[in-house]
Amino acid sequence: MTKLHYSHIAKPNGIDAEWRCQSTDEHNEGVAELSSVFASAFGFGDIGRIMGLLHDKGKEQAEWQKYLQGATGYNKQYANIKNGPHHAYVGAIIAQRQYPQIAPLIAQPIAGHHRGLYDYCDYIEETKREIPKDVTMDKAIPYHLPKLPSPEQFDLHHIVRMLFSCLVDADSLDTEEFMTPEQAKLRGNHTTMKDLLTFLKAYLQELKAKAPETEVNRIRNYVQEQCCNESQGECGFYSLTVPTGGGKTLASVLWALHHAVRNDLQRIIIAIPYTSIIVQTATILKRIFGEDNVLEHHSNINPEDIKDAELRERLQLATENWDYPIIVTTNVQLFESLFSNKRSDCRKLHNIVKSVIILDEVQTLPLGFYKPIVHSLNTLQRIFGTSVLFTTASQPILSGRIEGANQMASFDALQTVHEIIPQEARLHEKLRRVELKYMKGARSYDEITEELSKHQKVLCIVNTRRDAKELYNRLPKEGICLHLSRMMCPAHVSETIEQIKESLKKPSNQPIRVIATQLIEAGVDIDFPVVFRQEAGLDSILQAAGRCNREGKEKLCATYVFSLGKEHPLPPGFITQTNNARLNMGPDHDWFAPEAMANYFKQLHSHIDNFDIKQMQGLLYKPACEFEEAARQFHLIDDQTISVIINWNGSINLYQQLISQGPSYALMKKLAQFSVNIRERDFKKLHDIGAIEEPFENIFAVTNPHFYKSDTGLSIENQWLEETYII
Repeated sequence: MTKLHYSHIAKPNGIDAEWRCQSTDEHNEGVAELSSVFASAFGFGDIGRIMGLLHDKGKEQAEWQKYLQGATGYNKQYANIKNGPHHAYVGAIIAQRQYPQIAPLIAQPIAGHHRGLYDYCDYIEETKREIPKDVTMDKAIPYHLPKLPSPEQFDLHHIVRMLFSCLVDADSLDTEEFMTPEQAKLRGNHTTMKDLLTFLKAYLQELKAKAPETEVNRIRNYVQEQCCNESQGECGFYSLTVPTGGGKTLASVLWALHHAVRNDLQRIIIAIPYTSIIVQTATILKRIFGEDNVLEHHSNINPEDIKDAELRERLQLATENWDYPIIVTTNVQLFESLFSNKRSDCRKLHNIVKSVIILDEVQTLPLGFYKPIVHSLNTLQRIFGTSVLFTTASQPILSGRIEGANQMASFDALQTVHEIIPQEARLHEKLRRVELKYMKGARSYDEITEELSKHQKVLCIVNTRRDAKELYNRLPKEGICLHLSRMMCPAHVSETIEQIKESLKKPSNQPIRVIATQLIEAGVDIDFPVVFRQEAGLDSILQAAGRCNREGKEKLCATYVFSLGKEHPLPPGFITQTNNARLNMGPDHDWFAPEAMANYFKQLHSHIDNFDIKQMQGLLYKPACEFEEAARQFHLIDDQTISVIINWNGSINLYQQLISQGPSYALMKKLAQFSVNIRERDFKKLHDIGAIEEPFENIFAVTNPHFYKSDTGLSIENQWLEETYII
C-alpha cells in the first residue's frame, strides 16, 4: 500500500470545519495539467507535464512531512520542527537521471521553483546530492519536443525561463485553488479579443461623428484605415511611424486587436517608458474597454484608487501572472522580467506567449541593452509566437546590421520590420505644424528667461533638474508659471500636468509659462503655441516639438533649440552623445523626415562601443546559463538614487499610519505617490543637517514641510534651516 504524502494542509476555518489535506500526488497532477496547458502554447506541453509531476517529489521525505504537519498544527507532536528539509533539488535530480538528453529544460526550473533559477555552477552543485531513500522514482514518461524555427544561441535561456514560468504559475494556481478557493474564483472569465475589437470600433465611430473635418482628423482616419488593412498579416515585427498628433495610440490598439483576432492571439501588452504616459494611456483604454479589461502594472498605480473591492483584488491578482486581456506596463517591468531569475518576476512570462506586444516610444530603449533586448524580441516572435509593434514618431533602426563604433560592437538585429504607413504617404509633410529654429551661440539662464518672457504661452524643456529650477526661479511669476521635474513627487507631477492641461483649455489672456525636464517630452497630451528645447538628440528635440501646435490650430509654429553653454557644458555621457550625433548630421535637413531620423540613429550607433554593457551574451548565450548573475546585472535604469517620503498635500497622515502600523504593501504603494528619488550626494546633504528620518530600516522620510516647496518640490539647500542655525 502506497503511503500518503501531503503537499498542503489547510487549517479548519470555523468550529465545525475539518482539516483539508492535499496529497503530493493530487498537487503534482494538478500542477502537471496546468503546466502542460501553459507550455503547449509554444509546443512544450510534454515538458510542462513532466516538470509538474516531478517538482514536489522531494516533499515525500519523512522529515518534510513532519515539518508540514507541525507547522500547520495538524500534528502538534512535530510543532518543534521549525524548518523542513530542502525539497526542490530532488525532482531536479530525478529529471537529470530519467531525461538526460533534455535535463536542463526540466531540471533547472524544478531546482529553482522556490528560490529562483540558479547560476549554472550552483545548479550543478545543488543536483550533486543523492535522492533521499524515502522518495519513490516513478517511471519516465515519453515526450515530444517541437522543431524550433532556426534556433539561435540566445533562444535557450528564454526557453528555460519560459518553462520555469509555466511551472511556477501552475504551482501557485493549484496551491491557491486548494488553500484559498474563494480567491481562486476571482481569476479568469475575461472578454475576448473579438469583443474588445467591437468595443473599440464603436468608440471610434462615436469619436469620428463628433470630430470636425480638419486635415489632422483626416490623417488620423487614414492612419486607422492603414492599421486595419495591414493587420491581416502573419505574426511578425511591425512598425507604426506616425508624427506626433497623428493618433498612433488608438491606431496601434486598433491594429493589435484586428491582428490578434486574425492570428488567434491571446492578449495585448503595451510597454511604455514613462509612467506619465502609462497613466494617460490606461485612462483612455479603461474608458473604452472598462476597468475590468485593462490592467495597469507599474510602480505608480495605487490599488486603493479602485473603489470596487472585488475588482481591486482581481487586478492585484492579475499583476502576478498577467492573465488579463490588456496589460499596460513599463519597459522596465517587461524586459527586466524577461531577464529575471525570480519566481515572482517570471511567473507572468508564459502569458506573453501568443500575444501582441506594443512597444511605445521605442526610440527610448537604452542602447547599452540594445543587443539583448532585440535578441529577446527575436526569440519571443520566432519561438513563442508573438507579434511586436514598434510605435513612435522617431523610429530607430531595428532591422539589418546595427553598426557600432567597431566590429565587436556591431550585431545583426531583426531580419524584417514591416512598416504600416508607406513612405509615399509622407505624413511628416502633411502633419507639419512646427518648424525647428536653432538659436545661434551659447546662452545664459537670464537670456533664456528673457526670451521665454516674450511669449504668453510657452513651454521650455531642459535636460536636468538643476537647469529647470534655475530657469524657473528667474522667470517672472505672472499669470500661471509652473515648474515640473522629478524633484516633485509623482502625485505632485500628475496634479501639475493636469493643471497645465486645464489652463491651456481655458480661453484667457494671462500668461502660461512652464519649465520642465524631459518627463513631459514624450506622449503627454499638451499643446503649446511655442516650445523651447535645450540642445539634445534629434529624437528628443522632435518629441519636444510634438508638444507644439499639436492640434494644428495655427499654420506653423516654432520650436527653438538653445544651448546653455554660458552656464555649463552638457553633462557628459549619453545626452552629449545624442547631441553630437545630431550635430554631426550637419545643418541642412528636413528634420521631421524619416530619412533624417535614420541618418541620426546611424550617426549615434557609430559612436557606441557596446550594445551589451552588462555582458548578457557571456552570461546567457550558452548551455551553462548564469541566470542569477544575469538578473543581478540586467537593470535598464542604473538607479543610484534613494527614495525619500516627503511632506506634501496630506502625505504626513499616511506617514503617521506608517509609524503606528508599520509598513504594508498597500500603505507603501500609497506613500510611493509622495516620494522623491534623490542622488546619494543629495541624500547625504539632507542626512548631515538632520532632515532625514528612518522609521524603519531603509525607509526614509523628510517630514519637515520647509524642505518641500509647493512649486519646485524637494529642496536640498533649505534657506529656512540655514537662517535658524544663524539665530
